[in-house]
Amino acid sequence: MFLGLSLAAWFVVFVVLLVFVLQICTKLPSDFVFLGGMAMLLVSGVIPASSILGGFSSSTVVLIGVLFVVICGLVQTGFMQWVVRHCLGSPKTYNKAIMRLMFPVAALSSFLNNTAVVALFTGVVRLWAKKLGISPSKLLIPLSYASGMGGICTLIGTPPNLLISGFYTEETGIALSIFTPTLVGLVCLVVGVISVVALKNLIPERQSPEDALQGIGDYTMELMVPTMSSLVGKTLKEAGLDKVNGGHLIEIIRMDREVITVIDDEEFIFGGDRLIFSGDVEKILALRDEYQLVNATHHIFSLDEIEKNRKLQMVTVGFRSSFIGTRMCDTMFEEENGLVLVAIAREGEVVKGSPREVEMKAGDTLLIESSQQHRKNNFSKYDLIEQESASLYKPDKRTLYSSLIMIAMIAVSSLGYLTLLQAAFIAAFAMIICRFCTINQARESIDWSLLMIFAGSISLGTAIQETGIAEWISQGILTVCNGNPIIALAGICLVGTFITEFTSNTATAAIFFPIAYQTAVNLDVNPLTFCVALMIAVSSSFATPIGSPTHMIVYGPGGYRFSDFARIGIPMNFIIWITNILITLLLFPL
Repeated sequence: MFLGLSLAAWFVVFVVLLVFVLQICTKLPSDFVFLGGMAMLLVSGVIPASSILGGFSSSTVVLIGVLFVVICGLVQTGFMQWVVRHCLGSPKTYNKAIMRLMFPVAALSSFLNNTAVVALFTGVVRLWAKKLGISPSKLLIPLSYASGMGGICTLIGTPPNLLISGFYTEETGIALSIFTPTLVGLVCLVVGVISVVALKNLIPERQSPEDALQGIGDYTMELMVPTMSSLVGKTLKEAGLDKVNGGHLIEIIRMDREVITVIDDEEFIFGGDRLIFSGDVEKILALRDEYQLVNATHHIFSLDEIEKNRKLQMVTVGFRSSFIGTRMCDTMFEEENGLVLVAIAREGEVVKGSPREVEMKAGDTLLIESSQQHRKNNFSKYDLIEQESASLYKPDKRTLYSSLIMIAMIAVSSLGYLTLLQAAFIAAFAMIICRFCTINQARESIDWSLLMIFAGSISLGTAIQETGIAEWISQGILTVCNGNPIIALAGICLVGTFITEFTSNTATAAIFFPIAYQTAVNLDVNPLTFCVALMIAVSSSFATPIGSPTHMIVYGPGGYRFSDFARIGIPMNFIIWITNILITLLLFPL
């Protein structure tokens, strides 16, 4: 024993701290980090293997996987697009626009995947903001905040709620209702929306990358090779066009309309070829004169009008992306995926020079061009965040039927006729049988990395409980707060809120649940009070763009800086923290 803990317990503390540090300080995928943590616990033998691997068989993990299929059916039938079409409208003021946006988004996020909701709404909000004459950056932070505050309103709105609910049921044998946190969540939501309106001046007005990239003709140039040019018959390398000053050859279009996007240095030049250069336009103009090329009649690229067999799309570099600190020319990304990097925007401005030579940073927006056959790209493994198209799925009569399936799932589970897991299985089965989504779509909709994080979080939480760490920390909390349950509750939630700014909220929930529950038991107060407050706390991350996946989705399109979230997010953290404690104590007395 050392300081009241066994060697096994100190090893668990080391593993938990290592998981947190690796998530905060490295680019390692979170699921890989949690898998490594589980492996360390399993090999060390500090707790039984059944306890470590129990996360994979947890009903909560299974429930989340099944809910992905239900959500897939709703998305494929255009449910979210229907909400977008009927809820945004044309508010007259900025304050009304914030409320018109945040409440519908929060309502959707209470039952659907937050990330999917924000990914869809991001593109819609950009267009809506322009229609209203508002900078998109003034609405994208409220969009992300609304999804987080909506998710805490139900058990299925966000994974930590389900995780805490599952732990609570294991400890007490009492299953929580899907609407257990609803009243607390709704009050926090209303206070949150009012706070965003009151603090609106803290939301920065930034130029979005889309605006910067809209003038793509300013930094891409299409030059044509004359039939009698001395370049005809030479390879790009022989002509000196493989590496040009201040630019990069991104595409060749032959006279027979053959399009070459993955360009080899040994590619021959023919008369009539149209060469598409990207980079510093002044240096490309000098290149035109040097090589006696001529201007083509029009630019091949436009964000408003694109050739049918070509596609431009924007993706944002995530904070865990392997691209951070590298140049595109040093990777095989373009060749392996049949893509071409056209331009890079950073904090709302286009990065000058050849985009392939630019060292990429987190939050950069990449303008990528691809052909029709490469429309589906696995950007997620590179932590590149792609924006969804609002017109991808059109609402029809199936929208109503899929909505009724979800409503029936919620109703039968809330009334106690079936457990939530049973109702979710039936709903998922109905979505597939009714052909609201295909089996392949259902399979692809499941976020396996999130399930791995979930299972790993459960293992860490179990280890903290079984090795006595929770009891040890709980005793320390009791000493600090002098046995006052309100101070103990407020302290646990405050620490949880700020830890989740830098790491997974699922992990924070798993680590803090045994501590919160054991503290409530030792104080001889209602454990549910601590559990509901913890649900709200671990999902109330507003101060950093890495605090939530939804923040990262809007980070690039909003043209934000890292500090922009802290300006409004830190006050929001304290406002929701105080509201959470007061309302939870009122509705779930100690």
